[in-house]
Amino acid sequence: MSNKDKILGTDEAWESEELGADEKHVRVVDGSLANQIDESLGLQMISIRLDKGLIDSFKTLGTFHGVGYQPLMRDALKRFAECEMKAIVSGLVESQRQQTLKSPAVKATPSKEKKAA
Repeated sequence: MSNKDKILGTDEAWESEELGADEKHVRVVDGSLANQIDESLGLQMISIRLDKGLIDSFKTLGTFHGVGYQPLMRDALKRFAECEMKAIVSGLVESQRQQTLKSPAVKATPSKEKKAA
C-alpha cells in the first residue's frame, strides 16, 4: 500500500476537518441507541426557556473555548450546583458547630487567668 492510498488518522487531520467533516457520512442515530447513550451518561432531556442574550453569550463562550454551547451550559450548571451544595453543607456544619458551642452541655475550658487566681 502506498502513502497515496493511506488514510491519515492523526489528531491534526480530525481537528482540521480533513477527516470527519463530510456530511455524506452523517446519519441520525436510532432512537433506542440515543436513549442507551443518554442512560449510560446519566443524561435526561429537559425543556427550558432562556433569555436569547444568555444563549448568545454561551454560544460566544463556546466558540471561544472550542465547545458546543449546550455542553458548556451543562458544565456551568453542574459546577454551580456542586458549589451551592458544598456551601449549604458547609453552612450546616458550621451552624451545628455553633449550636454545639452554645449548648450548656459543652463547658468552656477555663482560661489561664482564672487558673492563676
